[in-house]
Amino acid sequence: MTGTFELVRLALRRDRLMLPVWIVVITGAVAGTASAIAELYPAMEQRVALGVTIGSTPALQGITGPVFDATSVGGLTAWRATNLAAVLAGLMSILLVTRHTRAEEETGRAELIGSCPVGRHAIPAAAVILAAGANLLLALLLTLALSGQGLPMAGALAFGLAVGGVGWLFAGVAVVAAQLAEHARSANGAAVSVLGLAFLLRASGDAAGIEALSWASPLGWAPRVRAFAGERWWVAGLLVLTGLVLVGLAALPARRRDVGSGLLPARRGPADAAPRLASPQALAWRLQRGGLLGWAAGFAVVGAMLGALATSVGDVVDDNPQLAAILERMGGAGALVDTFLAAEIGILGLVAGGFAVQSALRLQAEEVALRAEPVLAGAVSRREWALSHLVMALGGTAAVLTAGGLAAGSAHGARTGEMAEQVIRLLGAAWVQVPAAWVLAGIAMLLFGLLPRYTALAWAALAAFALLGQLGELLQLDDWIRSLSPFAHLPQVPAQDVSAAPLLWLTAVTVALALVGIAAFQRRDLAGN
Repeated sequence: MTGTFELVRLALRRDRLMLPVWIVVITGAVAGTASAIAELYPAMEQRVALGVTIGSTPALQGITGPVFDATSVGGLTAWRATNLAAVLAGLMSILLVTRHTRAEEETGRAELIGSCPVGRHAIPAAAVILAAGANLLLALLLTLALSGQGLPMAGALAFGLAVGGVGWLFAGVAVVAAQLAEHARSANGAAVSVLGLAFLLRASGDAAGIEALSWASPLGWAPRVRAFAGERWWVAGLLVLTGLVLVGLAALPARRRDVGSGLLPARRGPADAAPRLASPQALAWRLQRGGLLGWAAGFAVVGAMLGALATSVGDVVDDNPQLAAILERMGGAGALVDTFLAAEIGILGLVAGGFAVQSALRLQAEEVALRAEPVLAGAVSRREWALSHLVMALGGTAAVLTAGGLAAGSAHGARTGEMAEQVIRLLGAAWVQVPAAWVLAGIAMLLFGLLPRYTALAWAALAAFALLGQLGELLQLDDWIRSLSPFAHLPQVPAQDVSAAPLLWLTAVTVALALVGIAAFQRRDLAGN
């Protein structure tokens, strides 16, 4: 452990910008949600109507989680914000830990540090301490933000511990993944896949009312801390204890592997490449096909779940004649189902933006690992190499949304008996999301070309767009602020008709961003030169 705290200071120095942004954004989103609910639903009757008639719908429970207290502002805040804040905290911890563990080994910096008087466990210990401190600070700020708005201190503390506990647990997941995988990209992918699986388990359990399935996911534990609804402190303790166990498991094999290697050995490839790999585009496909297939499979599963749940949204009007009359004037309960599908496919579009960023930034991973230099030393130009990965980012984004749209349409069509019609409608709704997700690939390319040290800002842009989309209306933000997100300009298909103008403009913005990024890349030095 020698040198651990010096490495913590180094990590803080490197993350002095991005880490505060993560914490402030999560805290601000939760505080804004509480403030908006208090302003928009001041009477208890209004809060009960929101929580009971809408929040109890199975399909919506799959997205936001169960409502444990619909009478108080705190209870509705916990229902609306716990899962979003917990997912963001988990993602923050995964990226933080992988950056300071596996990425350090992959780039060779860990070996240089290890040549100094630094203990074997110092590097992972510093990353774990940094993640623990970040989540502890996040929990404290959430507690202060909610209690400062007049909400009960016990509930605010429980909320903060639930979110911070999830972040701490996924720090443990990330440090285990960093021991298993040989590359930072693989470690990130494995840990984020666990986060996605946890979300899917929780969403399925809450939507179907199967408590055992919800309890199988740590994301299901966070709302069951029951902030502002009879707090269960032992559930928060379970999150902390599980994180400690994962960190302990990661420490056991640390001495059994060489620096730079993983416990799971990389598969050896053939000695000679196949002729079909004799182009930059073929190489980009070979490097990214595994991730693309994994994302497509995940989108298909989630899309099928959303399509199967959509018909249950109509249950919200069964015991509410007034709402049924309003919906009848809007076009019947089918309008509510279409609105739900449009909203959830919009979330798929946001998530697809994550694939677009990850795929486009594969360029930086190849450059930092010094694998780009041998490729560019041959007959491949910088423009060809960059375009090959950009094509994968754009085409892959369309492919994963196609998988989600087809699965959602098939599942919804099977429930309604209109298979062909629903497949066409929901596939079209998924394709509408493609230009907005492409904008994120354009942002990633721009940063890669102009500011390669700050490509993490592409992920920050994705988080900002997600917050604007999910909480912008609730926070009553000005239209110009909400319009900063490309997803705000999309028609809400299938609830609305398709408008081609915003899709063309977003595509043009993507092209402009990508061209500027590629032009800048052609004029700068490669990493290591």
